[in-house]
Amino acid sequence: MQAPRTFSDKFWLVIKGLCMGAANKVPGVSGGIVAFVGGFYEEFIYSLQKVNLKAFKLLFNSRFKSFYRYINGQFLALLIFGMLVSYFSISKLLDYFLERKELYVWSAFFGMIIGSIYYISKDFNHWNRKTISAGIFGLILGIAISFLNPATQNDNLVFIFFCGIISVSGMTLPGLSGSFILILLGNYVLLLVDSVNSLFDTFSEFLQGDFSFYQNEKRVKTLKILAVFTAGSTVGLVTLSHLLTYLLKHFKHITTAIIIGFITGSLGVVWPWKKTILKTTVDGSLQLDSNGNEIIVNYKRYLPEITSSETWWAFLFVAVGIFIFLGLDWYGKQRK
Repeated sequence: MQAPRTFSDKFWLVIKGLCMGAANKVPGVSGGIVAFVGGFYEEFIYSLQKVNLKAFKLLFNSRFKSFYRYINGQFLALLIFGMLVSYFSISKLLDYFLERKELYVWSAFFGMIIGSIYYISKDFNHWNRKTISAGIFGLILGIAISFLNPATQNDNLVFIFFCGIISVSGMTLPGLSGSFILILLGNYVLLLVDSVNSLFDTFSEFLQGDFSFYQNEKRVKTLKILAVFTAGSTVGLVTLSHLLTYLLKHFKHITTAIIIGFITGSLGVVWPWKKTILKTTVDGSLQLDSNGNEIIVNYKRYLPEITSSETWWAFLFVAVGIFIFLGLDWYGKQRK
């Protein structure tokens, strides 16, 4: 039986949830990496796969305490609470800096991914023909995804449900950014910006005693989209966790090698020095989707100018990102 969690353990678990939520919001960064580096990845996956038929039987038979213990409820509740808080606080902060200091933010993320590669691979001593092949496969897959072209926005509810399943892949598979996949599917702004902001605005109005949101047709439609997306995410979390539990149990070294390769390949996604290519009409003006948002075609990557002071500041933020993971590594060693 697991020892009771101290107040410090609970506090840091909420903080880790905050970090996972922020990572899931940022294209190219995976919440699963935070779980991996934070040392709770396997407990996270194990807890999710406990949401199964037996758990629902306990719930339907009103055995709430047994259900809570069975699914490792305290762990999941604290972690998910941190994620939810992050979506309405840290994620808005990230939106602010991505709009004003985009290069430095991407530089920090780039450094964090480099740090995560070091963290995951430093104790991996199982390289052989199979794991090397698996690592190369993960690397090629990561590079291939990095250079895919984004699609246009689609608010079909069946497609939204599918997006929910796919988007949580970043929480269960380190290195695979769910938010970046949403960009490729064309629904990043709709699902992680517009929908979250609509829910935030609705809560704010509730607290002020204003219940007129249901008269706003666009708001109701966006909240319906968010509900379907959340349902898809829930299904994705449970199903993918069962698959990953099986893979980690029976093919742990090969799975880890693929993850290392995939994270390395995903560095192209968060390469700081890139320009967004927007879709234009025949006359050269920007083409917008049905909601008035600019349509991203792809990203043009370029090499940094060494003589630029901005470049050196970006290098500094890369170092900061790396040291964040080194600090987490040090923290993990101190707790042992």
